Amino acid sequence: MKISTLTLSVCTVLLTACGGSDYILFPDHEIQPDVRNGAFGSAVANNVAVQSGQTGAMLANLTRKFASEAPATINFEFNSSQLDEQARVALQQQAAWIKAHPQITFTVYGHTDKVGSPSYNKGLGQRRARNSVNYMISLGVSRSKVRAVASFGETRPIVLTDGPNRQNRRTVTEVTGFGKSGANGQTLDGKYALEVYNRYITLENQTILTEKGQGDVAQSTVE
Repeated sequence: MKISTLTLSVCTVLLTACGGSDYILFPDHEIQPDVRNGAFGSAVANNVAVQSGQTGAMLANLTRKFASEAPATINFEFNSSQLDEQARVALQQQAAWIKAHPQITFTVYGHTDKVGSPSYNKGLGQRRARNSVNYMISLGVSRSKVRAVASFGETRPIVLTDGPNRQNRRTVTEVTGFGKSGANGQTLDGKYALEVYNRYITLENQTILTEKGQGDVAQSTVE
């Protein structure tokens, strides 16, 4: 077998390096900054969060927190997508909460009762969701933070009836993701999504938000 000079040289370098008593191939202090802070590390952090179900649990908990502090559901008259006064008041509270939590994104889901065809009800649910979102945008909510892309139509009733039912004629606003972070506007990865979650969900954060509302905490403390 004929071995080239270049192959021998590479082998010699590798053996010499591995034989050194104080040399470790890819030492931790050299590789970790790239893994932790680079694009590769961000992707891994996000994948771990998603595959482990961590992100889903965070979003579910934030949705519960949102619903406990603002009315997440509004209702509609029969065969209507118009917002009545009660709905507008509820959406004003939703909008205030959404604007106070700028790193969280939301989706408004439209629903109907079972009167009418499935295709018609799907469109009606979409119109209800769209009108709800457009009203919040008119109140100053960023269009990038709330979407009306989903309609369940008649498929997810609260009350199991084929007749008209106001409780089933509704939109529901839920937390569905994490938005952009910082001046560079980059999407949050799993690691920073967890930090955002901890900021918004913990008892400590609730105290901070209360103090902030009273003017006791500097703006930079919570942003």
